[in-house]
Amino acid sequence: MAETAVSAERLTSKGRATRARILQAAADLILKNGVAGTQIDDVRRAAKVSGSQMTHYFRDKQTLVTEVIAWQAQATLDNHTQEVLGGLDSFESLRLWARLVAEGQEEQGFEGGCQFGSLAGQLVESSPEVRADLARGFEQLLGVFRKGMLAMRDRGELRRDADPEHLAHVLVSAMQGGILLSQTLRRPQPLRDALDAAIAHAESFTAAE
Repeated sequence: MAETAVSAERLTSKGRATRARILQAAADLILKNGVAGTQIDDVRRAAKVSGSQMTHYFRDKQTLVTEVIAWQAQATLDNHTQEVLGGLDSFESLRLWARLVAEGQEEQGFEGGCQFGSLAGQLVESSPEVRADLARGFEQLLGVFRKGMLAMRDRGELRRDADPEHLAHVLVSAMQGGILLSQTLRRPQPLRDALDAAIAHAESFTAAE
């Protein structure tokens, strides 16, 4: 989910800002209209850039879609690796994560959901050629939780039979499903309940003192 070599090494700060504006416009249009219903010219007009700027940053539509996926996945990964969460390797950090996720959804009125999750839901079946890119984004997110659970088990805070992969699946699935249900119902409790239940499940593997 890292930026491409061109964007990381050759673009000015102004160029990076323009590229990000194009990606945001493309992501919004894809979520609204789907990949088939989103054309390069639609993105160009929404981002307020010229045709030459579009081709400078993205050589074709497939490249743009691939980069939108990587960009949204990186944003999600960045949210889960911020310093305040401490590696998600304690129950305290998991509870903080759950609170921040719920508060973030409430602040946006439960509209939009998880941008990467919404993008995956839109594209995984309608555009199967990008499934591997979507899966890569989720695997990296799962890896954050897997690493945190493994650290807790290695420190003896979780029992030896605690499976970091299983717990990562439970936590990420609770977040994604809870966000979707709260987005649909426009109320916070489904998300809060899902996250609380996932953390309680992880806590059930707490090692005896």
